[in-house]
Amino acid sequence: MTMTTAPALLDGPIIRAAVWDAFKKLNPPHLIRNPVIFVTEVVSILVTLLAIRDAALGQAWGFQAGVALWLWLTVLFATFAEAVAEGRGKARAASLRASRGETVARWVPNPADLAITAPRTASELRRGDHVLVAAGEIIPSDGEVVQGIASVNESAVTGESAPVIREAGGDRSAVTGGTLVVSDRILVRITAEPGSTFLDRMIAMVEGASRQKTPNEIALDILLAGMAIVFLIAVATLVGFSAYSGAAASVVVLSALLVTLIPTTIGGLLSAIGIAGMDRLVRFNVLATSGRAVEAAGDVDVLLLDKTGTITFGNRAAASFIVAPGVNIQEVAEAAVLASLADETPEGRSIVAFARDKHGVVAPPMPAEARLVPFTAQTRLSGMDLPQGSYRKGAVDSLAAALKQAVTPALAAGIDRIARAGATPLAVAKDGRILGAIELKDIVKPGIRERFLELRRMGIRTVMVTGDNRLTAAAIAAEAGVDDFLAEAKPQDKLDYIRAQQSEGRLVAMAGDGTNDAPALAQADVGLAMQTGTQAAREAGNMVDLDSDPTKLIEVVEIGKQLLITRGALTTFSIANDVAKYFAILPAIFVAQYPGLMALNVMHLTSPQSAILSAVIFNALIIVSLVPLALRGVSYAPVGAASLLRRNLLIYGVGGIVAPFVGIKIIDVILTLLGVA
Repeated sequence: MTMTTAPALLDGPIIRAAVWDAFKKLNPPHLIRNPVIFVTEVVSILVTLLAIRDAALGQAWGFQAGVALWLWLTVLFATFAEAVAEGRGKARAASLRASRGETVARWVPNPADLAITAPRTASELRRGDHVLVAAGEIIPSDGEVVQGIASVNESAVTGESAPVIREAGGDRSAVTGGTLVVSDRILVRITAEPGSTFLDRMIAMVEGASRQKTPNEIALDILLAGMAIVFLIAVATLVGFSAYSGAAASVVVLSALLVTLIPTTIGGLLSAIGIAGMDRLVRFNVLATSGRAVEAAGDVDVLLLDKTGTITFGNRAAASFIVAPGVNIQEVAEAAVLASLADETPEGRSIVAFARDKHGVVAPPMPAEARLVPFTAQTRLSGMDLPQGSYRKGAVDSLAAALKQAVTPALAAGIDRIARAGATPLAVAKDGRILGAIELKDIVKPGIRERFLELRRMGIRTVMVTGDNRLTAAAIAAEAGVDDFLAEAKPQDKLDYIRAQQSEGRLVAMAGDGTNDAPALAQADVGLAMQTGTQAAREAGNMVDLDSDPTKLIEVVEIGKQLLITRGALTTFSIANDVAKYFAILPAIFVAQYPGLMALNVMHLTSPQSAILSAVIFNALIIVSLVPLALRGVSYAPVGAASLLRRNLLIYGVGGIVAPFVGIKIIDVILTLLGVA
C-alpha cells in the first residue's frame, strides 16, 4: 500500500497554490541558483524598463511590452514547474503533518524500576531517554525496544493496517514515532532528538525542503550557465556587427534573441524533474534521504539481493514425494499428512497442502485419541501416534537411527539427488518402516526470473547473497536466473564484495534490514533499508522502504533510470529546439542589412517583429507544456544504452527541431490574424 493517496498529475488545489508560489519564487536570491532563468529574469526587467521609458516618451511601446510580457511568463512558467512539483510533495506530507500531534509519554527516569514514571511531551524527550508505552498509546518518538514485546500498528507511516511485532533484541526492535501500540507494553529507548525523527525527515524529504542537487544536476547547471555566458557574449558581439552595417539592432530585439537561444526549457524544468523523481519514489513507499541516492540508482551496475524473502519466499515448502521400492506414492502422501497434522510450521502446512493439491489426500480432523510427538532439536523428528498406526517424519539420518533401519539404496539415491539440488529431504515412516521422503525446497518467487532478465537487458549484474552452503546457493541461483551468488555470506563478506566492485568503478545497490547489514548498506552506493529493520540499518542506508519489501530495490533502480532518462530527453529537446529559433530570429534581425539571409527564412514569417515575438511566445509556452512530462517522467523500457540513445535522438532530438518550426509558424499566423504583426 502507498503511504498517501497520490494526487492527480495536475490537481486543482495544487495548481492554485503553485501559481502563488511561482510569483514568490521570482525573488532574485532564489532564482540565482538557476542561472538560465535568472538571466531571463534580468532580461525581463531590462525590457520592461525600456517599454516603460518608451511609453513615457510617447514612442511606440507595444512591441517592447509584448516581448516583456512573454519574457516574464517564461520566468513564471519555469518557477511554476518547480512549484507544482513541490506542491505534489506538500500534498503528500499534509496528512503526515496532520497526524503528528504532541504526544504525552510516560518517561521512565530509571529503567530498572518501571513503576516510577513521569509525564513528558514528545518535544521534551531527548536521545537516550526511556519511555513506557502500553496498548492503546502512541509511541512518542523514534526508538528501540529494550524490554518487552508488542504488536504495533504502523499505518501512520507505512499505510499498511496490519500490525507488526516489535520486540527487544534482534532485527525487529526499531519503532517509529507516531505509531500505535496495539497490545502488551514495551520499554523504548529514544534514539532521535526532537525535529530529527524519521517522520520529521520524511515530511521534509516529501516536501522537497531538504532536497539537494545531485552531482549530475550540478554538472548540468554548470553546463547551462556556460551556455548562457557563451550566448551572452555572442549576442553582445552582434551589437558591433549591426553598428558596422549602419543599422544598430535594438536592445529589445537582442534581449529576445538571447533568451530564446539560451536553454531556458531545460533550465526551467530541471528542478521539477529532480523533485518529481523523489515524488515517484514516495509513491512506491520508498523514502530517499538524499537526491544523490535516487540518481545513483539510475546508474547502478551491480545489484545485491538477499535470497530469503527477496528471491525466494523464505519458507521451505513441499515440492515432491519420492518412494522406497514397493511403496505406493499415495501411501507416502497419506503418511506425510498424518505425520504433519499437528505441525503448524510453514513447512508442515505446506506438506499437507501439497498432498491435497497434487495427490488428493485430504487431511482428516485431529483425532481425539492422537498422541503428538513434537519436534525437538535433539530428535530432529516429529509425528503422531494413532490407534491405526504410528507416523513419523524428520531428518533422514535421525529417523533411520531412531527406527534402527537403513535406507534402501534406491531411496538413498533419490534423497541424495534432492540434497544435490539444494533442497532438504525429510524421511517419512509408518509403523517403524521408512516409506519414502519429502522434498522441501525454498520456492523461488514467480516472475523473479523475468525481472532479472529485464535487469540484464539494462546492463545490471544481479548477485544473490545467502548464508546457505554453495550447493544450495548454486541451485537457487540457477533457478532464479541471477548472474552470480555469494554463499555462506557473513557481514564482512558482503562489505568486501561491495568494496571490490566499487574499486573496479561499478556502482552497487543492496537491500538489508539487520544490524549485520548496516556496514554493507553504508558502503553501497544505494542502500535500501527496511522500515521493519533495526535502527542501525535504517540509519546506514540512504533509502528506507516503508513496505519492507526487498524486491522494491528493482523498482528503485527503474525509477532512478527514469529520472536520468527524463533529464537527458528534455535536455536533448531543449538544445535541439534552439535550432529552429535561429531560423526565426536571425533573418528577422539582419535581413534588411544582409538580404541574403532571406534564404534562411524557411518559415516565411510575416515580419521581423512577428518572428521575434512568435519565438519568444513559443519559448515560454513550451516550458509549461512540458511540465506534465517532467512530473510524470519519460516512459522507461529495459533496453540497452545504444537503443536508448537512438530513441532519444529520434523522438526528442528530431522532435525538438520540428516542434519549434511548427509552433512558431502557427503563432506567427495567429499574430498576423490578430493584427499584431
